[in-house]
Amino acid sequence: MADGILHSRLQSTRCFPPVTASDPSWVFALKSLLYPVLAVICLLGCMLVYREPLYGPYFLLAVLVFFTAAEFLDAVDAPRGLVRPISRGSMFDLLLRWILVVGFLWLVLHLSGISQHMRWKVLLTWVFVTPSAFWLSEILVHKFLQRPANGRRQLRKAVILGMTEVGLRLKQQLEADSLLHIQVSGFFDERSPQRLPIEGSILLGKTGEVPSYVQRENITVVYITLPMTPNPRIIQLLQALQDSTVSIYFVPDLFTFDLIQARVDVVGGMPIVAVRESPFYGDRAIVKRLCDITISLVILLLASPLLIFTALGVYLSSPGPVLFKQRRYGLDGREILIYKFRSMSVTEDGVSNYTQVTRNDERVTRFGAFIRRTSLDELPQLFNVMTGSLSIVGPRPHAIAVNEQYRRLIPGYMIRHKVKPGITGWAQVNGYRGGDDLESMQRRVHLDLEYLRHWSLMLDLSIMLKTAALVWRDRRAY
Repeated sequence: MADGILHSRLQSTRCFPPVTASDPSWVFALKSLLYPVLAVICLLGCMLVYREPLYGPYFLLAVLVFFTAAEFLDAVDAPRGLVRPISRGSMFDLLLRWILVVGFLWLVLHLSGISQHMRWKVLLTWVFVTPSAFWLSEILVHKFLQRPANGRRQLRKAVILGMTEVGLRLKQQLEADSLLHIQVSGFFDERSPQRLPIEGSILLGKTGEVPSYVQRENITVVYITLPMTPNPRIIQLLQALQDSTVSIYFVPDLFTFDLIQARVDVVGGMPIVAVRESPFYGDRAIVKRLCDITISLVILLLASPLLIFTALGVYLSSPGPVLFKQRRYGLDGREILIYKFRSMSVTEDGVSNYTQVTRNDERVTRFGAFIRRTSLDELPQLFNVMTGSLSIVGPRPHAIAVNEQYRRLIPGYMIRHKVKPGITGWAQVNGYRGGDDLESMQRRVHLDLEYLRHWSLMLDLSIMLKTAALVWRDRRAY
C-alpha cells in the first residue's frame, strides 16, 4: 500500500531535467524560456496597470527577474508519453521555487537601496499574480504539446543495436514520446530469432549489416544498447559509420544497479552517471535547508510554553537531567549528538549497547510515558534541526549500536545515511515507528530507501501532515 502511494507521488515529481538535446529546437526554447519570459511579462503588466515607466530601477529589476527565474525555476516539464494532468506536487514545488526567487530579489533590492525608488503596490501585485500565470501557462503548454503531431513534421528514423531489455524499453519510450518524432525501424542483433527475448519484434539483421541499412533507408539515429566494452564488432561498426551523418548514442544498462537518485552529470567536460547519490544537490539542498530552518523556528516559537512545561515536568517527576543525549549516525555516517527530553530513569549512550523500549517498560517514568505517547520528548530535536545535524523529514537515526548490528544483516542499510536523518520519516508514517526485530528493520530500511529514490517537497509536506495526524490519534506509542 505504502509503495503504491509513493509510486503515485513519483509520477508527479520532477526527477530529471525536462529539457534534453533530443527535443526539437522549438520545444527546447518553449520549455526553457517560458517561466523567465512570463515573469518579466507579468512585471510589465503590473507596471502598466499602475502606470510605472520602464526605466531605471524597474528596467534593472526586469533583467534580474529574467536571469533569476531562469536559474531557480525548472524548465516546463512537458509530458512524455501518456497524458497526465498538472499535479499538486509540481504546483507546490514551483511555488516554493518562486518564493526563493522573490526572497533573493528582495534581498538584492533592499541591500542596494533600489527598493526605495519602487512602489510596493506594484511589487506585491506582481509577486501574487505571477504564480497563477505560471500554473495557467503550464496547463496550456501541456495541452498544446499533447496535440497530435501534424503530418508536415518529418519523422527521424532510428535503429537499435541489441535486442536487450534496455533496447526494448528504449523502443517503447521513443515510440510513446510523440515530441521526439522518432520512428524505430527495428533491431540489429547477433543472436538468432529463437534466442531473442520477444517474438514478433522486428529483427533487421546482424551488426555488420548496419552501415548498409543506414545508407539505404536514410537512418538518422543509431542507439547501441550493448555493454560498453571494447567489442571488435562495435569498434568496426563505429568506424564504418564514420562515412555517414548518423547520430550515435550508447544507452547504458543502469537498471542492473540499485538506483538511488540516478542522473547524468558532467565534470570538466567528462560525462559521468550517478548511480547512487543524495537527492539534495544544488538548489534542492538550499530549498530543503530553508524549509527545515523555517518550520523548526516557527514550531519552536509556537511551542515554547510547551517546551517549558515539559522540561519542568521531567525535572520534577524524577531525578536526573532534563535532556537525554545520545550519539547516533548522521549524514554520511558521521556521529551526531541528538537531544530529547528524558523519559526514562536509566539512560544509555547508544554506542556500546542499546535496549529497545518495550510496552510497560520499568525504565520509563510516569511522566516519561506521557511525553513518549504524545511525542513531546522529540521537541528538543528541533534544535538539532536548527544546527543542521537533523532534518524535519528523513530516515530516523538509530543508536550506533543498532547501526553496527544491522549494517551487517541488511544489504544497503548504510545508504539511508546519504541524507540527514529526520525527526519523522516515510517509514514512521507507514506504521514502522518502533520495533528492532530484523523483519521490522528490513521493512523500515526499505521505506527509507524509497524516500531517497522519490524525494520531493510535496512528499515531505505529506509526511509532516501524516505525522501530526499520527501523533494525535496513535495509541500504540509507548
